[in-house]
Amino acid sequence: MAADSLPVEHLFTLELTAAVDEAYHVRGGPSGRRVIAAVTGGTFNGPRLRGKVAPVTGGDWVTVRPDKSLRLDVRLVLLTDDDATIYMFYGGIAQDGQARTAPYFETGDERYAWLNNVQAVGIGAIRPTGPRYEVYALV
Repeated sequence: MAADSLPVEHLFTLELTAAVDEAYHVRGGPSGRRVIAAVTGGTFNGPRLRGKVAPVTGGDWVTVRPDKSLRLDVRLVLLTDDDATIYMFYGGIAQDGQARTAPYFETGDERYAWLNNVQAVGIGAIRPTGPRYEVYALV
């Protein structure tokens, strides 16, 4: 059955900062140019969780493909305002400054254990200082 839209719940807005100027470049590989940048921080804010991105614990391993689109591979640590630690990782595709991602979460904190079974989608923009995403849970 085809659907015009997917049922989703807004989880949070995620704004990342990355050390883009200090990125490492691996040129000429079989998949394209790799760009590896440290995620230096950021924030997330939503109705059920909010906090900051742990500084310098994450990274963005981007592949610049021959058609100039980007293949994203990002790993982060989220620190909630109430002291929970959540591992977030996502892959996705970005083109012309727009990004679509598929985040997953892992935590042992019972207050946020529901995240362990969430399939999320992120829709965002790639900015010079780092990406900004609206992150939704598929329901």
